[in-house]
Amino acid sequence: MMMRRTFTTTTAVAAYLALAVGGMAHAQNAPAASYPTKPVRLVIPFPPGGGTDILARLIANELSKTNKWTVVADNKPGAGGTIGIGEVAKAQPTGYDIVMGQKDNLVIGPWLYKNLPWNPTKDLTAVAHVAYTPVIIATSANSKYKTLADVVAAAKANPGAVTYGSPGNGTSIHLAGDLFEKAAGIKLSHVPYKGSNPAMMDALAGNVDLLVSSVPSAMGQIQSGKLRPLAVTSAKRSSSLPDVPTVAESGYKGFDVSTWYGVMAPAGTPANVVTTLNTEINKLLATPELKAAIHAQGAEPLAMSPADFGKQLNSEYTQWKGIVEASGVKIE
Repeated sequence: MMMRRTFTTTTAVAAYLALAVGGMAHAQNAPAASYPTKPVRLVIPFPPGGGTDILARLIANELSKTNKWTVVADNKPGAGGTIGIGEVAKAQPTGYDIVMGQKDNLVIGPWLYKNLPWNPTKDLTAVAHVAYTPVIIATSANSKYKTLADVVAAAKANPGAVTYGSPGNGTSIHLAGDLFEKAAGIKLSHVPYKGSNPAMMDALAGNVDLLVSSVPSAMGQIQSGKLRPLAVTSAKRSSSLPDVPTVAESGYKGFDVSTWYGVMAPAGTPANVVTTLNTEINKLLATPELKAAIHAQGAEPLAMSPADFGKQLNSEYTQWKGIVEASGVKIE
């Protein structure tokens, strides 16, 4: 009897432990059904009104409306977006502090700013890719340049004489211009501004020959007929400007430079929380309403899994180190 009782007790304990371990494993892999149980803060690392701010607020508002979550948009601008990103990188990895990052501050900024106290591939985890937008090369409607070929011909005839304005040194937009110079084998003169609007005003006034800009920033003046688009830098044409050729179509095969936007969380955020956020944001990106709202900004909605977004982040982080170094731009 004693031997039987011992066997039975041991078997029961083993069974209990197996159930407990299995239950914990299931809990770790199960969807975060209880998330969120309190407000989620979505940090926007730029001032109100810009492209990142608009896209972030679209996501925050739709999550609040559709899912009945409380998502609070919180602008934390400064240092090209790296301050707001850094605040989330240092936050507790619970899923209640997330950030709308973009290519400029996640894969270019770390190579521009000296001693940045965070690393996008180590201190953050990719949650959801939201959208991308090409860079556009444009000129005043009164300009003598009718096509990209006209610009290239003028630059080859007189190196450095053709000027272009950008939103500032080291932005992906500036570096798109730098990459185009290298692809075309020409020399342009870069004129950096403190933002897209002053660059556009000088381009419209003829004070610089070209404007290199994001599509959302230039869309209003293009639609009004004051700005002539010459090419977009993405691999495919922009659905917002379907008649504008790509740089690749204009003779520079393989040219592809886009700015993208996506939601990030602190490294170590539970996988089930990341999955929940990704699933719900991707559902929104598939709706006609949000697609239309993003297209209205001149951007293209594009959903990804966390794994695919993470691969893109890591790949471009490595790729853009060399591009930034070759450009010679450095911000202390």
